[in-house]
Amino acid sequence: MTSGTDRSRSRPRSRLLPRLLLRLLPDTTPWRSSRDFRLTWASGTVTLLGSVFTMTAIPLQIADLTGSPLAVGAVGAVELVPTVLFGLYGGVLADRADRRTVALAAEIALAALSALLLANALLGTPAVWPLYLAAGLAAAIQGLQQPSVEAMVPRLVPPDQLVAAGALLSLRWSIGGVAAPAAAGLLIATAGVPAAYLVDLGTFLLSIALLARVRPVPSERDAEAPPLREFAAGARYVARRPDLLGTYLADLAATAFALPTALFPFLAEELDATWALGLLYSASAAGSLVAAATGGWAERVHRHGRLVLLSAALVGAATGAAAFAPGLWAVLLCLAVAGGGHWIGDTFRGAIWNQSIPDELRGRAAGLELMIGSAGPALGDLRAGGLAARQGIRAALRTGGLLCLGGSTVLAAALPALWRYDQREHRPDAAPEPAR
Repeated sequence: MTSGTDRSRSRPRSRLLPRLLLRLLPDTTPWRSSRDFRLTWASGTVTLLGSVFTMTAIPLQIADLTGSPLAVGAVGAVELVPTVLFGLYGGVLADRADRRTVALAAEIALAALSALLLANALLGTPAVWPLYLAAGLAAAIQGLQQPSVEAMVPRLVPPDQLVAAGALLSLRWSIGGVAAPAAAGLLIATAGVPAAYLVDLGTFLLSIALLARVRPVPSERDAEAPPLREFAAGARYVARRPDLLGTYLADLAATAFALPTALFPFLAEELDATWALGLLYSASAAGSLVAAATGGWAERVHRHGRLVLLSAALVGAATGAAAFAPGLWAVLLCLAVAGGGHWIGDTFRGAIWNQSIPDELRGRAAGLELMIGSAGPALGDLRAGGLAARQGIRAALRTGGLLCLGGSTVLAAALPALWRYDQREHRPDAAPEPAR
């Protein structure tokens, strides 16, 4: 029989676990408090889910029409250069024009490309060249759009909600990375490639309707200098801030050294589990999703710079551990842990950028981030593929993980300003003056 004293002691314990779980759940305050953030988040989520269908369909259609792995691989080369070049100009544009207008115009242009792909797929004999044309144009349009979308967020939510807003944006990417590829593959297998383009077109129309309801986000400055000079001014500003520069370098270390997606087909074969290739691709996104779903703790952390560096070290350690994992499920667990590390790094990098970069420079800073974010995975695929060809899959994983872990350690020692970064001491109005 339990005494009254024992019952009184058990009640607080019984309530403790639910309270702890609630503290881990993502903070949804930005959704509730900002109508424009809610609309922007929903628009971006819909666009992301639909775009995955097209990203899945284009390589499959090229493979079906040409039968050439080289032709499929050329899609990445077609996309990389427009993403970088137009991303740089997109950063300048985001600091000159109304950011909502830029994002909306880009959505309309992307919807037109989806209609082009759908029309081509419905032909008796679809042509190959429209697929490359659409891939290149879509990369250019997204390069113009993404800096404006990222620079909008600090104007839509108050400063004390920026970390929560960043976590919700990361959650969107995680959901898309886990659910959308499987759904796209199932739809294409059952209804064909045209159905995938039709879904993408429908999601763009819905996204346009949502984004059109967002209030304008006009630029707060008058631009007079040529675009190249303006971008150079933004790059000089980043270079003058070691803490900010370190966030870009940490991202580059994680993506160039510890994002081994190019190895997955060969790793699946080595593990005698070619049926699990899709699991290898989605493991990182699954880890990000778990981290995002339990990321309520992020808003209570103030040392954002340390989390950026520690997350890069976690990604490197988990990737290196995958080289020694004995079987498929152990490899998947390591990749999921690395995905969680990527989520932590993305969340706190975004918080540093949004909290400490002046509004008139946010677009150009986002353009620089887009350039690094595009170059890092491409360089990582090249590094991993070349090393695997000479020394084997496991060696490529091990070396990449060690380089990422070592790189984050070097950054912590070389850039103490990033390690000491405390968000309570940094606000846009306290940041250094922009380079002129």
